[in-house]
Amino acid sequence: MLYENTWKGVFILEREENRRLSGMLKTDMEYLNRVLDVEKNFDIIYRVITIGGKEACMYLVDGFCKDDLIQKLLQYFMDKKPKELPEDMHGISKQLTPYVEVDVEGRFETLIDSLLSGMFVLLIDGYDKALLIDSRTYPARGVEEPEKDKVLRGSKDGFVETVVFNTALIRRRIRSTDLHMEMMSAGKSSKTDIVLCYMKGRVDEELLSAIRRKIRNIRVDSLTMNQESLAECLYQRHWYNPFPKFKYTERPDAAAAQVLEGNLVILVDNSPAAMILPTTIFDVVEEPDDYYFPPVTGTYLRITRFLITLFTYFMTPTFLLLMNHQEWLPEGFSFVMLKEDPNIPLIWQFLILELAIDGLKLAAVNTPNMLSTPLSVMAALVLGEFSVNSGWFSSEVMLYMAFVAIANYTQSNYELGYALKFLRMINLVLTQLFGLWGYIGGVLLAVLSICCNRTVSKSSYIYPLIPFDWKNLKNRLIRRRLPGSVNQNGE
Repeated sequence: MLYENTWKGVFILEREENRRLSGMLKTDMEYLNRVLDVEKNFDIIYRVITIGGKEACMYLVDGFCKDDLIQKLLQYFMDKKPKELPEDMHGISKQLTPYVEVDVEGRFETLIDSLLSGMFVLLIDGYDKALLIDSRTYPARGVEEPEKDKVLRGSKDGFVETVVFNTALIRRRIRSTDLHMEMMSAGKSSKTDIVLCYMKGRVDEELLSAIRRKIRNIRVDSLTMNQESLAECLYQRHWYNPFPKFKYTERPDAAAAQVLEGNLVILVDNSPAAMILPTTIFDVVEEPDDYYFPPVTGTYLRITRFLITLFTYFMTPTFLLLMNHQEWLPEGFSFVMLKEDPNIPLIWQFLILELAIDGLKLAAVNTPNMLSTPLSVMAALVLGEFSVNSGWFSSEVMLYMAFVAIANYTQSNYELGYALKFLRMINLVLTQLFGLWGYIGGVLLAVLSICCNRTVSKSSYIYPLIPFDWKNLKNRLIRRRLPGSVNQNGE
């Protein structure tokens, strides 16, 4: 009986999805009013009017449509005489609709999806299709530089939560017919808009087809966390590897540059960031400032950021190893030794401070702006001078952890910072338990985590190192001047 009811439900569901307009306004309105529950949903507005002697009804979602435009369209339609009405809705869309973005639809499912996304829907008695007018406008904040992806020089605009604005920001930078913006959707309830942005002829067609197929096969109720939900649906292999599989940017110039390089950029509605794939470890550590400065300065910034990132991983485990085996410390580096015997083992000091730093980050995020200065003063006093004087922490441990906490902000990728943090904590524990072999094992674990990781396209995560490509690797390490067509004579 259960299976019989299930199959009946599936049959009814498919029948409802394929239901088409009948051409009788009263019948179609009864169905729409029941499905949309217009009596309870105050923001779904419908109004019965007369167009050319025929009854008609308009549907719209309050807050999505431009009131002045709708008013002009209604006045235009209501002034039409019966002899001016064409025989079908296609004729009305071509001859009587003074607007650019117009479509005709006969299926209720597509009609309702368009209405709930903000379109203006017009039904006329005697016509078995509806007129869809894309007059929607979305609430959006101003286009401004993102807080996370700031640069010293360059554009000061950033993505917003409206996908149409984001595509326009990329179109502004790439005026080519090869630039494609392909719209898709995912989520049974949310039907979230997803845009695949790529350059035809440059993008990996196999990767593009695979991403299309995966998005079509997503079977979730909604993309609650926008791009993070989409990322978890697209990449389900090696979820335990902490290194980022995607690169995110809130800068249109960075996204446009990645598109021109042949990468695939995914924009998700309601998210002010672009997802870039495929992504290697070299892509993750790149920053826009590398290219907004001359080649020498850009190379220096890139190498400096790379070395500091390495120091954030090796600093504290190496110090712990040397303090547990002080006889290995060269005589010239005796100044790094602890000046006083610690009251708490060093391993516990490092682990407590690792958690304390994350606690301060969370507190800073949730602290109102007017209280941020008092929080900074309290944190500096409590975790600085007072914690050392009380005997909880050694001054050397505080110094090295402060360096690690500050150095993490030299690169903007949060996922990479936390990946290094997790591996650093594992190395600390292994070094404390097994000494030198534990330290070596922790380093090997970090190397294997990077080397064994795979991109979305299942290619090497450390390309062009493996497989080795010297020309590409040199471009990754050294900021070279952009190739141009101007010779030394300026011709």
